[in-house]
Amino acid sequence: MELGSIVEFLENKSILVTGATGFLAKIFVERILRTQPNVKKLFLLLRAGDTKSATQRLHNEVIGKELFRVLREKRASNFNSFVSKKLTPVPGDISCDNLGVTDSNLREEMWREVDIVVNLAATTNFDERYDVALGINTLGARHVLDFAKKCVKIKMLLHVSTAYVAGEQSGLILEQPFQMGETLNGTFGLDIEEEKRVMEERLDELQSEGATREAVTLAMKDLGIQRAKMHGWPNTYVFTKAMGEMLLGHLKENLPLVILRPTIISSTYKEPFPGWVEGIRTIDSFAVGYGKGQLTFFLGDIESIIDVIPADMVVNSMIVAMAAHANQPCEVIYQVGSSVTNPVRYSSLHDFGLRYFTKNPWINKDGKAVKVGKVTVLSTMDSFHRYMALRYLLLLKGLQFVNTAFCQYFRGTYTDLNRRIKFLLRLIELYKPYLFFKGVFDDMNTEKLRMAVRASGAEADLFYFDPKCIDWEDYFMNIHIPGAVKYVFK
Repeated sequence: MELGSIVEFLENKSILVTGATGFLAKIFVERILRTQPNVKKLFLLLRAGDTKSATQRLHNEVIGKELFRVLREKRASNFNSFVSKKLTPVPGDISCDNLGVTDSNLREEMWREVDIVVNLAATTNFDERYDVALGINTLGARHVLDFAKKCVKIKMLLHVSTAYVAGEQSGLILEQPFQMGETLNGTFGLDIEEEKRVMEERLDELQSEGATREAVTLAMKDLGIQRAKMHGWPNTYVFTKAMGEMLLGHLKENLPLVILRPTIISSTYKEPFPGWVEGIRTIDSFAVGYGKGQLTFFLGDIESIIDVIPADMVVNSMIVAMAAHANQPCEVIYQVGSSVTNPVRYSSLHDFGLRYFTKNPWINKDGKAVKVGKVTVLSTMDSFHRYMALRYLLLLKGLQFVNTAFCQYFRGTYTDLNRRIKFLLRLIELYKPYLFFKGVFDDMNTEKLRMAVRASGAEADLFYFDPKCIDWEDYFMNIHIPGAVKYVFK
């Protein structure tokens, strides 16, 4: 694989980015603007009803973020004019035909000008409503592909998926595409049109029954989990993302297609500055829950590998893949993670958290420092159920008895505790496959991409995405945990 200058490749290109208010999309946009200010235009698809609301979302949820601080300082005199010239907000919705772009002039301009389409739109909730997840993660991918095919200058489609489309596989998980209708449990009959029909029929049933909005939401969440497990996937998110990959591979024709599968994405390693993160990510909620003294146990194999990759490395791999495969008919999978080349274990994360919050204790609402210590490790689901029974369920039973004796005086306390326990049990059920995950993600294709960057010379340091350079102790202690505390849980 030969690779020329990536910076030169980006010059005068027009790029359509879907899911533009998402975590990765913002980093991607900032990186492009700062690395190659002579990019022609970035069309940013935002879910909005009109141009005015799309523009407001662009300013409030994208360029108004601290992430753009470095670029803002670099272009102090003309930042606003530069951004308005380079960024075009596009009101739309990828769950609709033509991406929901109703402005015919803007739509025609995009079809005429766009060189590269980057699909970052997704719903990442593990138990999302099935109709929502199917509309965005699966059918949305097809709508993006259909739109890309109408772009007369199109050079490639880059689709960002997730490494966890692999489900609960163990061992070395290869960078292989899905075949249409393939399942993870060997069953036959996965038909995406049938999945759509099942979803629509269930929705019609619920509406004809006069179900409340809350009842519809719960039923559609349950349907998603049920359909996913039927075909071997643990949750709605990875199931619908896998079906999206299938559609792209099946329908792409001669369009160059790159599917990028990152693992667990964490805060930025270096660019535009270390430690920027947004939104509650799984490892952050565990870390800060522990720091606040709310997490008293760890469920899972403490010596298993957790595959983490910083967000700026993911974005750099995206940009390099664009340059490497533009105008090269292909379907290539890149798994971007660390579990093969530089693994980090749950035991290390616990150690980092203990040391960080011992040195930098969380101050609670009463102004007191929270003391942390070693947590109880529960290595099996049986040990978890015993722990819950002894610590919470007996208390709940006792509270129920006292509540009855005292004429429902403690009803509020009982209801609140019962709700919390049910929420925790549902959360554990959703995350269980990853707490006991035994797979590592092969990154042979990604390593070839890294080798091509290194061989190209000067830009290797600019577009770094080799996890071997990460000192995990330094990263978590001095970059990631402080970043999560500052930006997510401040």
